This record gives sequence, C-alpha cells and structure tokens, in this order.
Amino acid sequence: MFEASSNPTPRRGFLGRLAAVAAAAGVSSVPQALQAAPSTAAPGDEWLDKMKGKHRQFFDAPAHADGLPLVHVLNYYNTLNAAYSVKDGDISTVMTLYGAPASTTLFAFNDAMWAKYNLGTILKFNDHKTGQPATRNVWRADPQIAGLMVAPPASIEALQKRGAIFLLCNNALNIWAGLVAQANKAEQPAVLADLKANMLPGVILVPGMVVAIQQAQDKGIAYNRQ
Repeated sequence: MFEASSNPTPRRGFLGRLAAVAAAAGVSSVPQALQAAPSTAAPGDEWLDKMKGKHRQFFDAPAHADGLPLVHVLNYYNTLNAAYSVKDGDISTVMTLYGAPASTTLFAFNDAMWAKYNLGTILKFNDHKTGQPATRNVWRADPQIAGLMVAPPASIEALQKRGAIFLLCNNALNIWAGLVAQANKAEQPAVLADLKANMLPGVILVPGMVVAIQQAQDKGIAYNRQ
C-alpha cells in the first residue's frame, strides 16, 4: 500500500523542478521548454511554397533596364503557351526588386509613394506619358519598354494575374529608404514605415535577395540573370 504524500502540492513541486531544469538548459520559461522547435523559415519565405509549376524560372533583375526584365517574364509565359502548349497554371515565375543604382526596388510601391517622395526624380526615371520624372509607378499598369512601346501585358499587375511573384529585398529597401529620406529631408525610419505600408498588393518582402537567390537554387528553380 502506498502512503499519502506528505507534500500538499506535488504538482507545484514538479513544475518547480522542471523550471529548474529548463533554467539550467538556458530556457526562459516552462511553456517554452515544452514547445516544439521553432520553424527556421523567416517571414517572406512563403513564396517558395507557391513555386509549384512544372516550369519554374527565377528572373533576377537588380536593374530596371528600361522595362526589359518585365518583357522577359512575359515572353516566358507567352512562349511556353504558344510553342509548347503549356498553361499558365503550370508555369511559376519570380522577379526580383532590388539593386542599385538603376534599381528595381522603388517599383515595389504604389503611385502615392512615387508622388509623395518624387521617386522618379530620385531614380532618374521618366513617365512616358509626360516625359518628366515619374510621379506614379509606371510599371504597375503600363510600362514602356526600352523607350519604344507601352506594354500593359508586361505590367506588374498583368503578370501577377498570370501567377508571377515579385520579391522585394528588405536590405535594399532599408538603403533606399535612407536615400529617399535624404532627398526629401525626412527621417529614414518614418520613410521606411511609410514605404512598407504602401507596397503594391502581392509584392513579398524577403529578408535578403542574396538568400532568396540561393533558396531558389536549392529548390531547383532555373535562374535567369537580367
């Protein structure tokens, strides 16, 4: 026969011993000690799970090149459609938004940011409709390609509808937020927060493009330097 315990709070004693073990192991609290190991995926890595097409291409575009990277993404879809009878649903593409000096970074933001911070002047990028520094994101809906033709099917919005993913580099964003702040005599943290709140719908902010490129390679996604 077992005798009744003389300890009136056996559970409390157990938790106390568990807490002592957790502390010795460098764990700050008992609930944390009982949790499963955290995921190593950083916020922004979810784009990898969306690359499910049979044909997968990573378009690395650190320079805007007068819109040519957009056309290359468009041509990838159209050529697979027409020449190989591949549907858009079987195609997965990514295009990067980062780099310097003729960066693609600022094309991640809506028209309001282009007007508010004079992004066309900073980037030295003109609006084909006015011939003046752009006060709207021309790439959003009607980019001009190589100064020759306006191509709405190659716009960010049109390509997104076909499944294209656009990645914005957080490292590049921090640098450009500083440049934009300096040009507008503003504070970098405030400009950074404003830009983050006004990204184009669907654009994914990744921790660093250097890592995203490696992740694409690790997943066997074809690499296309622009």
